Amino acid sequence: MHFTQYYLDCLSHASYLIGDTTTGRAVVVDPRRDVQEYVDDAAANGLTIELVIETHFHADFLSGHLELAAATGAEIGFGEVAETEFPSRKLRDGERISLGEVTLEIRSTPGHTPESISVVVHETPDAETPYGVLTGDTMFIGDVGRPDLLASFDVTADELARKLYDSLHNKLLDLPDATKVFPAHGAGSACGKNLSTETVSTIGEQRRTNYALQDMTPDQFVAMVTADQPSAPSYFPYDAVLNRKDRALLDESITPTWMSFDEVVATQADGAVVLDVRDPEEFAHGHLHGSISVGIGGRFAEYAGTVVPHDTPIVLVGEPEAVVEAQLRLGRIGFDTVAGALEGGIASFVDHPEHVERASQVTAVDLRRTLDDGTAIQLVDIRNPGEVKLGSIETARPIPLAHLRDSLDQLDPAAPTVVFCAGGYRSSIAASLLRSQGMADVSDVLGGYGAWMATQDVPAQA
Repeated sequence: MHFTQYYLDCLSHASYLIGDTTTGRAVVVDPRRDVQEYVDDAAANGLTIELVIETHFHADFLSGHLELAAATGAEIGFGEVAETEFPSRKLRDGERISLGEVTLEIRSTPGHTPESISVVVHETPDAETPYGVLTGDTMFIGDVGRPDLLASFDVTADELARKLYDSLHNKLLDLPDATKVFPAHGAGSACGKNLSTETVSTIGEQRRTNYALQDMTPDQFVAMVTADQPSAPSYFPYDAVLNRKDRALLDESITPTWMSFDEVVATQADGAVVLDVRDPEEFAHGHLHGSISVGIGGRFAEYAGTVVPHDTPIVLVGEPEAVVEAQLRLGRIGFDTVAGALEGGIASFVDHPEHVERASQVTAVDLRRTLDDGTAIQLVDIRNPGEVKLGSIETARPIPLAHLRDSLDQLDPAAPTVVFCAGGYRSSIAASLLRSQGMADVSDVLGGYGAWMATQDVPAQA
Protein backbone atom coordinates (compact mmCIF):
# COMPACT_ATOMS: atom_id res chain seq x y z
CA MET A 1 0.00 0.00 0.00
CA HIS A 2 1.09 3.55 -0.75
CA PHE A 3 -0.45 6.06 1.68
CA THR A 4 0.42 9.77 1.85
CA GLN A 5 -1.18 12.50 3.93
CA TYR A 6 -0.82 16.07 2.64
CA TYR A 7 -1.35 18.72 5.29
CA LEU A 8 -1.92 22.36 4.35
CA ASP A 9 -1.27 24.47 7.45
CA CYS A 10 -2.84 27.68 6.15
CA LEU A 11 -6.23 25.94 5.85
CA SER A 12 -5.64 23.18 8.44
CA HIS A 13 -6.61 20.82 5.63
CA ALA A 14 -5.58 17.21 5.12
CA SER A 15 -5.89 15.27 1.86
CA TYR A 16 -4.74 11.78 0.94
CA LEU A 17 -3.22 9.69 -1.86
CA ILE A 18 -3.88 5.95 -1.48
CA GLY A 19 -2.60 3.41 -3.95
CA ASP A 20 -1.83 -0.25 -4.51
CA THR A 21 1.75 -0.65 -5.73
CA THR A 22 1.06 -4.10 -7.20
CA THR A 23 -1.58 -2.79 -9.61
CA GLY A 24 -0.62 0.90 -9.78
CA ARG A 25 -4.23 1.94 -9.09
CA ALA A 26 -4.81 4.92 -6.80
CA VAL A 27 -7.38 7.34 -5.40
CA VAL A 28 -7.11 10.84 -3.94
CA VAL A 29 -9.40 11.88 -1.09
CA ASP A 30 -10.45 15.50 -0.39
CA PRO A 31 -7.86 17.19 -2.67
CA ARG A 32 -7.09 20.88 -2.59
CA ARG A 33 -7.53 22.84 -5.80
CA ASP A 34 -3.84 23.06 -6.82
CA VAL A 35 -3.45 19.40 -7.68
CA GLN A 36 -0.08 19.10 -9.39
CA GLU A 37 1.59 17.65 -6.28
CA TYR A 38 -0.80 14.68 -6.26
CA VAL A 39 -0.21 14.06 -9.97
CA ASP A 40 3.57 14.25 -9.57
CA ASP A 41 3.67 12.01 -6.51
CA ALA A 42 1.44 9.42 -8.14
CA ALA A 43 3.69 9.33 -11.22
CA ALA A 44 6.84 9.09 -9.09
CA ASN A 45 5.40 6.03 -7.33
CA GLY A 46 4.10 4.31 -10.44
CA LEU A 47 0.46 5.03 -9.61
CA THR A 48 -2.48 6.07 -11.78
CA ILE A 49 -5.18 8.14 -10.10
CA GLU A 50 -8.47 6.52 -11.11
CA LEU A 51 -10.89 8.03 -8.61
CA VAL A 52 -11.23 11.24 -6.63
CA ILE A 53 -13.32 10.81 -3.48
CA GLU A 54 -14.87 13.78 -1.68
CA THR A 55 -16.04 12.99 1.83
CA HIS A 56 -18.58 15.81 1.58
CA PHE A 57 -19.22 19.22 0.03
CA HIS A 58 -16.53 21.21 1.79
CA ALA A 59 -17.33 24.75 2.89
CA ASP A 60 -13.90 26.01 3.94
CA PHE A 61 -12.06 25.47 0.65
CA LEU A 62 -12.77 24.81 -3.01
CA SER A 63 -12.01 21.16 -3.65
CA GLY A 64 -9.79 19.98 -6.49
CA HIS A 65 -11.96 17.17 -7.84
CA LEU A 66 -12.57 18.91 -11.17
CA GLU A 67 -8.89 19.81 -11.57
CA LEU A 68 -7.79 16.25 -10.81
CA ALA A 69 -10.38 14.76 -13.12
CA ALA A 70 -9.21 17.04 -15.92
CA ALA A 71 -5.55 16.22 -15.28
CA THR A 72 -5.91 12.44 -14.93
CA GLY A 73 -9.24 11.36 -16.37
CA ALA A 74 -10.28 10.06 -12.95
CA GLU A 75 -13.89 9.59 -11.89
CA ILE A 76 -15.28 11.78 -9.11
CA GLY A 77 -17.08 10.08 -6.23
CA PHE A 78 -19.42 11.51 -3.57
CA GLY A 79 -21.79 10.02 -1.02
CA GLU A 80 -24.92 8.58 -2.62
CA VAL A 81 -27.24 11.44 -1.57
CA ALA A 82 -24.97 14.12 -3.09
CA GLU A 83 -26.21 15.89 -6.22
CA THR A 84 -23.63 17.51 -8.49
CA GLU A 85 -23.77 19.56 -11.69
CA PHE A 86 -20.86 17.53 -13.11
CA PRO A 87 -20.68 13.77 -13.77
CA SER A 88 -20.02 11.96 -10.50
CA ARG A 89 -20.21 8.44 -9.14
CA LYS A 90 -22.51 7.77 -6.21
CA LEU A 91 -20.64 5.86 -3.51
CA ARG A 92 -23.02 3.62 -1.60
CA ASP A 93 -22.93 2.81 2.10
CA GLY A 94 -21.00 -0.45 2.49
CA GLU A 95 -19.53 -0.34 -1.02
CA ARG A 96 -16.02 -1.80 -1.32
CA ILE A 97 -13.59 -0.41 -3.89
CA SER A 98 -10.72 -2.71 -4.80
CA LEU A 99 -7.42 -1.19 -5.90
CA GLY A 100 -5.79 -4.63 -5.91
CA GLU A 101 -4.90 -5.89 -2.46
CA VAL A 102 -5.73 -2.48 -1.00
CA THR A 103 -9.48 -2.15 -0.50
CA LEU A 104 -11.56 0.88 0.44
CA GLU A 105 -14.86 0.59 2.26
CA ILE A 106 -17.39 3.43 2.06
CA ARG A 107 -19.41 4.23 5.16
CA SER A 108 -22.23 6.77 5.09
CA THR A 109 -21.63 9.09 8.06
CA PRO A 110 -24.05 12.04 7.80
CA GLY A 111 -24.06 14.72 10.46
CA HIS A 112 -21.60 17.42 9.50
CA THR A 113 -23.47 17.42 6.19
CA PRO A 114 -26.18 15.08 4.86
CA GLU A 115 -23.91 13.51 2.23
CA SER A 116 -20.85 12.96 4.45
CA ILE A 117 -19.01 9.67 4.09
CA SER A 118 -15.96 8.08 5.70
CA VAL A 119 -13.48 5.82 3.92
CA VAL A 120 -12.12 2.74 5.70
CA VAL A 121 -8.75 1.62 4.33
CA HIS A 122 -7.90 -2.11 4.35
CA GLU A 123 -4.36 -3.16 3.39
CA THR A 124 -5.77 -6.52 2.26
CA PRO A 125 -9.39 -7.52 1.61
CA ASP A 126 -9.50 -9.92 4.56
CA ALA A 127 -7.51 -7.88 7.12
CA GLU A 128 -9.12 -8.19 10.56
CA THR A 129 -8.13 -4.67 11.58
CA PRO A 130 -8.36 -1.87 9.01
CA TYR A 131 -5.23 0.22 8.49
CA GLY A 132 -7.19 3.40 9.03
CA VAL A 133 -10.31 5.42 8.38
CA LEU A 134 -10.52 8.76 6.60
CA THR A 135 -13.22 10.50 8.59
CA GLY A 136 -13.63 13.71 6.59
CA ASP A 137 -15.33 16.24 8.88
CA THR A 138 -17.33 13.62 10.80
CA MET A 139 -14.65 12.90 13.41
CA PHE A 140 -11.63 15.05 14.12
CA ILE A 141 -8.78 14.42 16.52
CA GLY A 142 -10.15 15.81 19.76
CA ASP A 143 -13.48 16.91 18.28
CA VAL A 144 -16.29 16.11 15.85
CA GLY A 145 -17.68 18.05 12.91
CA ARG A 146 -19.97 20.96 13.61
CA PRO A 147 -23.57 20.35 12.46
CA ASP A 148 -24.67 23.98 12.14
CA LEU A 149 -23.07 25.14 8.89
CA LEU A 150 -26.09 24.34 6.72
CA ALA A 151 -28.61 26.44 8.64
CA SER A 152 -28.81 28.82 5.68
CA PHE A 153 -29.80 25.84 3.49
CA ASP A 154 -32.80 24.98 5.71
CA VAL A 155 -31.11 22.00 7.34
CA THR A 156 -31.30 22.33 11.11
CA ALA A 157 -28.32 21.87 13.38
CA ASP A 158 -30.45 19.68 15.67
CA GLU A 159 -31.36 17.31 12.83
CA LEU A 160 -27.76 16.96 11.66
CA ALA A 161 -26.40 16.65 15.20
CA ARG A 162 -28.63 13.62 15.83
CA LYS A 163 -27.44 12.03 12.59
CA LEU A 164 -23.87 12.82 13.63
CA TYR A 165 -24.38 11.03 16.94
CA ASP A 166 -25.59 7.93 15.10
CA SER A 167 -22.74 8.06 12.58
CA LEU A 168 -20.10 8.33 15.28
CA HIS A 169 -21.45 5.56 17.47
CA ASN A 170 -22.73 3.15 14.82
CA LYS A 171 -20.35 3.67 11.90
CA LEU A 172 -17.00 4.79 13.35
CA LEU A 173 -16.73 3.72 16.98
CA ASP A 174 -17.50 0.13 15.99
CA LEU A 175 -14.09 -0.01 14.27
CA PRO A 176 -11.24 -1.72 16.18
CA ASP A 177 -9.30 0.50 18.57
CA ALA A 178 -6.08 0.09 16.57
CA THR A 179 -7.64 1.60 13.44
CA LYS A 180 -5.87 4.87 12.64
CA VAL A 181 -7.96 8.03 12.31
CA PHE A 182 -7.15 10.43 9.48
CA PRO A 183 -9.41 13.52 9.51
CA ALA A 184 -9.82 16.21 6.86
CA HIS A 185 -8.90 19.07 9.22
CA GLY A 186 -6.80 19.97 12.24
CA ALA A 187 -6.37 22.78 14.77
CA GLY A 188 -7.40 26.22 13.54
CA SER A 189 -10.18 25.03 11.27
CA ALA A 190 -13.58 26.65 11.77
CA CYS A 191 -15.21 23.26 11.06
CA GLY A 192 -15.01 22.46 14.80
CA LYS A 193 -14.15 24.06 18.13
CA ASN A 194 -11.55 21.82 19.79
CA LEU A 195 -9.43 20.30 17.03
CA SER A 196 -6.03 18.90 17.95
CA THR A 197 -2.72 19.87 16.39
CA GLU A 198 -2.09 16.16 15.80
CA THR A 199 -2.85 14.90 12.30
CA VAL A 200 -3.32 11.19 13.04
CA SER A 201 -4.78 9.25 15.96
CA THR A 202 -6.56 5.95 16.54
CA ILE A 203 -10.15 4.97 17.20
CA GLY A 204 -9.12 3.76 20.67
CA GLU A 205 -7.43 7.01 21.58
CA GLN A 206 -10.42 9.04 20.41
CA ARG A 207 -12.79 6.77 22.26
CA ARG A 208 -10.86 7.55 25.47
CA THR A 209 -9.98 11.23 25.05
CA ASN A 210 -12.35 12.96 22.62
CA TYR A 211 -14.80 15.01 24.70
CA ALA A 212 -17.57 14.55 22.12
CA LEU A 213 -17.33 10.76 22.19
CA GLN A 214 -17.82 10.25 25.91
CA ASP A 215 -20.86 8.54 27.37
CA MET A 216 -23.88 10.81 26.94
CA THR A 217 -27.41 10.76 25.61
CA PRO A 218 -28.26 12.03 22.13
CA ASP A 219 -29.89 15.11 23.68
CA GLN A 220 -26.76 15.87 25.70
CA PHE A 221 -24.64 15.41 22.58
CA VAL A 222 -26.80 17.78 20.55
CA ALA A 223 -26.61 20.49 23.22
CA MET A 224 -22.86 20.12 23.58
CA VAL A 225 -21.88 19.94 19.91
CA THR A 226 -24.00 22.92 18.86
CA ALA A 227 -22.73 25.24 21.62
CA ASP A 228 -19.89 27.78 21.34
CA GLN A 229 -18.91 26.97 17.76
CA PRO A 230 -16.60 29.54 16.14
CA SER A 231 -18.23 32.04 13.81
CA ALA A 232 -18.03 30.68 10.28
CA PRO A 233 -16.26 32.86 7.69
CA SER A 234 -18.67 34.48 5.28
CA TYR A 235 -17.30 32.62 2.26
CA PHE A 236 -18.32 29.20 3.61
CA PRO A 237 -21.80 29.11 1.96
CA TYR A 238 -20.25 30.27 -1.32
CA ASP A 239 -17.72 27.43 -1.34
CA ALA A 240 -20.27 24.84 -0.18
CA VAL A 241 -22.41 25.67 -3.21
CA LEU A 242 -19.50 26.06 -5.64
CA ASN A 243 -18.19 22.60 -4.76
CA ARG A 244 -21.39 21.17 -6.27
CA LYS A 245 -21.05 23.11 -9.51
CA ASP A 246 -19.25 22.66 -12.81
CA ARG A 247 -16.95 25.67 -12.62
CA ALA A 248 -13.73 27.08 -14.07
CA LEU A 249 -10.50 25.21 -13.32
CA LEU A 250 -7.54 26.68 -11.47
CA ASP A 251 -4.46 27.37 -13.60
CA GLU A 252 -1.54 27.07 -11.18
CA SER A 253 0.82 28.74 -13.67
CA ILE A 254 -0.97 32.09 -13.74
CA THR A 255 0.67 34.86 -11.72
CA PRO A 256 -0.77 38.31 -10.88
CA THR A 257 -0.81 41.11 -13.43
CA TRP A 258 1.48 43.88 -12.24
CA MET A 259 -0.17 47.29 -12.00
CA SER A 260 1.23 50.79 -11.63
CA PHE A 261 0.38 52.80 -8.53
CA ASP A 262 -2.06 54.96 -10.52
CA GLU A 263 -3.74 51.84 -11.93
CA VAL A 264 -4.15 50.41 -8.42
CA VAL A 265 -5.72 53.64 -7.14
CA ALA A 266 -8.07 53.79 -10.13
CA THR A 267 -9.07 50.13 -9.73
CA GLN A 268 -9.72 50.71 -6.03
CA ALA A 269 -11.88 53.71 -6.89
CA ASP A 270 -13.91 51.47 -9.21
CA GLY A 271 -14.75 49.15 -6.30
CA ALA A 272 -11.80 46.79 -5.94
CA VAL A 273 -10.50 45.84 -2.49
CA VAL A 274 -6.79 46.36 -1.91
CA LEU A 275 -5.42 43.52 0.24
CA ASP A 276 -2.09 44.26 1.88
CA VAL A 277 -0.46 40.90 2.61
CA ARG A 278 2.43 42.18 4.75
CA ASP A 279 2.70 41.61 8.48
CA PRO A 280 0.37 43.80 10.59
CA GLU A 281 3.34 45.73 12.00
CA GLU A 282 4.56 46.67 8.54
CA PHE A 283 1.03 47.57 7.48
CA ALA A 284 0.68 49.88 10.49
CA HIS A 285 3.79 51.82 9.51
CA GLY A 286 2.34 52.79 6.14
CA HIS A 287 -0.24 51.50 3.65
CA LEU A 288 -2.48 52.62 0.82
CA HIS A 289 -5.50 54.54 2.13
CA GLY A 290 -8.54 52.26 2.38
CA SER A 291 -6.60 49.01 2.06
CA ILE A 292 -7.25 45.97 4.26
CA SER A 293 -4.54 44.18 6.20
CA VAL A 294 -4.54 40.37 5.90
CA GLY A 295 -1.00 39.13 6.50
CA ILE A 296 0.18 36.19 4.42
CA GLY A 297 1.90 34.81 7.53
CA GLY A 298 -1.41 33.87 9.14
CA ARG A 299 -4.57 32.14 7.97
CA PHE A 300 -4.63 34.41 4.96
CA ALA A 301 -7.27 32.80 2.75
CA GLU A 302 -9.72 32.19 5.59
CA TYR A 303 -9.62 35.77 6.81
CA ALA A 304 -9.51 37.31 3.34
CA GLY A 305 -12.64 35.29 2.59
CA THR A 306 -14.14 36.58 5.82
CA VAL A 307 -13.79 40.29 5.08
CA VAL A 308 -13.89 40.45 1.26
CA PRO A 309 -17.05 39.51 -0.69
CA HIS A 310 -16.37 36.64 -3.08
CA ASP A 311 -17.37 38.61 -6.18
CA THR A 312 -15.20 41.66 -5.47
CA PRO A 313 -12.08 42.42 -7.55
CA ILE A 314 -8.90 42.22 -5.46
CA VAL A 315 -5.59 44.04 -5.83
CA LEU A 316 -2.66 42.66 -3.83
CA VAL A 317 0.12 44.64 -2.17
CA GLY A 318 3.31 43.08 -0.82
CA GLU A 319 6.59 41.51 -1.81
CA PRO A 320 6.43 39.66 -5.17
CA GLU A 321 6.81 36.18 -3.69
CA ALA A 322 4.12 36.86 -1.10
CA VAL A 323 1.76 38.26 -3.72
CA VAL A 324 2.10 35.15 -5.89
CA GLU A 325 1.43 32.96 -2.84
CA ALA A 326 -1.56 35.11 -1.91
CA GLN A 327 -3.17 34.63 -5.32
CA LEU A 328 -2.75 30.86 -5.04
CA ARG A 329 -4.26 30.81 -1.56
CA LEU A 330 -7.21 32.88 -2.72
CA GLY A 331 -7.69 30.40 -5.55
CA ARG A 332 -7.88 27.61 -2.99
CA ILE A 333 -11.10 29.14 -1.62
CA GLY A 334 -12.49 29.94 -5.06
CA PHE A 335 -11.62 33.63 -5.10
CA ASP A 336 -10.48 33.95 -8.72
CA THR A 337 -11.03 37.71 -8.75
CA VAL A 338 -7.45 38.98 -8.38
CA ALA A 339 -7.26 41.95 -10.76
CA GLY A 340 -3.55 42.46 -10.22
CA ALA A 341 -0.81 43.47 -7.82
CA LEU A 342 1.07 46.69 -7.13
CA GLU A 343 4.27 46.75 -9.15
CA GLY A 344 7.27 47.69 -7.06
CA GLY A 345 5.43 46.99 -3.81
CA ILE A 346 5.67 49.47 -0.98
CA ALA A 347 8.66 51.24 -2.55
CA SER A 348 6.13 53.10 -4.67
CA PHE A 349 4.55 54.57 -1.52
CA VAL A 350 7.46 57.00 -1.25
CA ASP A 351 6.45 58.77 -4.44
CA HIS A 352 2.77 58.98 -3.49
CA PRO A 353 2.60 60.13 0.13
CA GLU A 354 -0.83 61.68 -0.41
CA HIS A 355 -2.30 58.17 -0.76
CA VAL A 356 -0.48 56.62 2.20
CA GLU A 357 -1.54 56.52 5.85
CA ARG A 358 -0.43 54.93 9.10
CA ALA A 359 -2.56 52.71 11.33
CA SER A 360 -3.21 53.65 14.94
CA GLN A 361 -2.22 50.99 17.47
CA VAL A 362 -2.39 51.16 21.25
CA THR A 363 -0.68 49.12 23.91
CA ALA A 364 -2.71 47.21 26.46
CA VAL A 365 -1.23 49.43 29.18
CA ASP A 366 -2.43 52.58 27.42
CA LEU A 367 -5.86 51.06 26.88
CA ARG A 368 -6.19 50.17 30.56
CA ARG A 369 -5.22 53.69 31.61
CA THR A 370 -7.62 55.20 29.10
CA LEU A 371 -10.48 53.11 30.48
CA ASP A 372 -9.47 53.85 34.07
CA ASP A 373 -9.57 57.56 33.26
CA GLY A 374 -13.16 57.20 32.10
CA THR A 375 -12.43 58.25 28.54
CA ALA A 376 -15.32 57.26 26.28
CA ILE A 377 -14.28 54.78 23.61
CA GLN A 378 -16.10 52.18 21.55
CA LEU A 379 -14.37 48.92 22.46
CA VAL A 380 -14.96 45.88 20.22
CA ASP A 381 -13.93 42.28 20.94
CA ILE A 382 -13.74 40.53 17.55
CA ARG A 383 -12.87 37.06 18.89
CA ASN A 384 -15.12 34.02 18.54
CA PRO A 385 -17.88 33.31 21.11
CA GLY A 386 -15.95 30.47 22.74
CA GLU A 387 -12.99 32.78 23.33
CA VAL A 388 -15.16 35.58 24.72
CA LYS A 389 -16.86 33.13 27.07
CA LEU A 390 -13.52 32.54 28.78
CA GLY A 391 -13.09 36.25 29.53
CA SER A 392 -13.15 39.69 27.95
CA ILE A 393 -12.74 43.37 28.82
CA GLU A 394 -15.77 44.50 30.80
CA THR A 395 -16.97 47.28 28.51
CA ALA A 396 -16.23 45.52 25.22
CA ARG A 397 -18.94 44.78 22.68
CA PRO A 398 -18.49 41.27 21.21
CA ILE A 399 -18.73 41.18 17.41
CA PRO A 400 -16.88 38.23 15.85
CA LEU A 401 -14.66 39.16 12.92
CA ALA A 402 -16.80 36.95 10.67
CA HIS A 403 -19.82 39.18 11.41
CA LEU A 404 -18.09 42.56 11.49
CA ARG A 405 -18.79 43.64 7.91
CA ASP A 406 -22.50 42.92 8.39
CA SER A 407 -22.62 44.58 11.83
CA LEU A 408 -21.45 48.08 10.96
CA ASP A 409 -24.88 49.46 11.85
CA GLN A 410 -24.22 48.43 15.46
CA LEU A 411 -21.27 50.82 15.70
CA ASP A 412 -21.08 54.60 15.93
CA PRO A 413 -18.90 55.60 12.95
CA ALA A 414 -17.90 58.85 14.66
CA ALA A 415 -16.83 57.37 17.99
CA PRO A 416 -13.19 56.64 18.85
CA THR A 417 -12.99 52.88 18.41
CA VAL A 418 -10.55 50.27 19.68
CA VAL A 419 -10.68 46.63 18.52
CA PHE A 420 -8.86 43.64 19.96
CA CYS A 421 -8.49 39.90 19.40
CA ALA A 422 -6.34 37.27 21.12
CA GLY A 423 -2.92 38.31 19.89
CA GLY A 424 -3.19 41.13 17.33
CA TYR A 425 -3.43 39.47 13.90
CA ARG A 426 -7.23 39.50 13.58
CA SER A 427 -7.58 42.95 15.16
CA SER A 428 -5.34 44.44 12.45
CA ILE A 429 -7.73 42.98 9.89
CA ALA A 430 -10.76 44.29 11.77
CA ALA A 431 -9.40 47.79 12.30
CA SER A 432 -8.39 48.13 8.66
CA LEU A 433 -11.82 46.89 7.56
CA LEU A 434 -13.56 49.50 9.72
CA ARG A 435 -11.32 52.26 8.36
CA SER A 436 -12.00 51.11 4.81
CA GLN A 437 -15.72 51.52 5.56
CA GLY A 438 -15.29 55.15 6.55
CA MET A 439 -14.61 55.02 10.30
CA ALA A 440 -11.78 57.50 10.82
CA ASP A 441 -10.69 56.94 14.45
CA VAL A 442 -9.95 53.21 14.80
CA SER A 443 -7.09 51.58 16.70
CA ASP A 444 -6.17 47.99 17.44
CA VAL A 445 -4.51 46.63 20.57
CA LEU A 446 -0.94 45.41 20.28
CA GLY A 447 -0.75 41.88 21.65
CA GLY A 448 -4.54 41.64 22.00
CA TYR A 449 -6.34 40.17 24.99
CA GLY A 450 -3.23 38.27 26.02
CA ALA A 451 -1.38 41.56 26.49
CA TRP A 452 -4.40 42.99 28.33
CA MET A 453 -4.36 40.16 30.86
CA ALA A 454 -0.67 40.80 31.45
CA THR A 455 -1.49 44.36 32.57
CA GLN A 456 -3.60 43.31 35.57
CA ASP A 457 -1.11 44.71 38.05
CA VAL A 458 -0.10 47.82 36.09
CA PRO A 459 -0.73 50.96 38.18
CA ALA A 460 -3.19 53.55 36.92
CA GLN A 461 -0.41 56.16 36.51
CA ALA A 462 3.19 55.60 35.44
